[in-house]
Amino acid sequence: MANDPPLHDPSALAKFANLDVVAKLIVEGYMIGQHKSPFKGSSVEFVEHRQYYPGDEIRHIDWRAYGKTGKYYIKEYEEETNLRAYILLDCSGSMGYSESSLAKIDYARQLAAAFAYLLNAQRDAIGLMTFDNKVRERMNPATSPKNFQQVMKTLDDAKPGGETGLGKLFASIAPTLKRRSLIIILSDFFDDIKVMQQAMQLFRRHRHEVMLFQIIAPEEEDFPFSKPTQFRSLELEKQRILVDPHRLRSIYLTQFAEFQKNLIELTGRIGFDLQTIKTSEPYEKALGSYLDSRTRGSAR
Repeated sequence: MANDPPLHDPSALAKFANLDVVAKLIVEGYMIGQHKSPFKGSSVEFVEHRQYYPGDEIRHIDWRAYGKTGKYYIKEYEEETNLRAYILLDCSGSMGYSESSLAKIDYARQLAAAFAYLLNAQRDAIGLMTFDNKVRERMNPATSPKNFQQVMKTLDDAKPGGETGLGKLFASIAPTLKRRSLIIILSDFFDDIKVMQQAMQLFRRHRHEVMLFQIIAPEEEDFPFSKPTQFRSLELEKQRILVDPHRLRSIYLTQFAEFQKNLIELTGRIGFDLQTIKTSEPYEKALGSYLDSRTRGSAR
């Protein structure tokens, strides 16, 4: 239909007021295209009996217990949580970059919201951390509707901050995750590879499943600048430099390619999934990568 939302355009989706609406459009639009459903049948586990109180549903009365005791008891169940997941969102200054497409932080916020919506639909426990040079907001995994709404509000409020050191930050987070979890990290990962490797090994040592979604702007990949341009550090506000792009381009592209090569090798050695996504690309690329990885994981 002509008035259908532009699901393939991240910039157009960003114009919707509510992040939970954007997440719903992204996930359900993708699932319809794949002829799949984000929902799966709930699984429940018996927990305990409790005394019947007026207003409780009669269908939950344990009649066998009544026959033995002459008293009414309710069977209480809880839904089994399939996994615990933390979404880690990089809110450092470099994530504020935008030129021809959506700012990296806005793209990452929408993608994080889509993952949260999908996890919520699967009845998994969702946790969230936002960070720059330290953890700014932290919510431990939970399955309640209130928790999901708080995750969405926190993502709505997320803004790019100062500089960050990803390796040291991840190393400080790893020991605080007491139970095995799925960790989804959304960042540009622009940091020292060797320091990041040490932190990633800590995640592996604690048997966490880690998925890395590298969010980059198209200009960071192909450096299309042609005129003398002033570049400003997004993490160090006062640092600016005027450069001739023609002279810098070859050096930059070589260094960027080397960084990407090292990042791919790092994640490959440790056994983590890495997906590089440009802010001009539709979210279905990331969702497809996530679902493929989860399918492989469940098959092992």
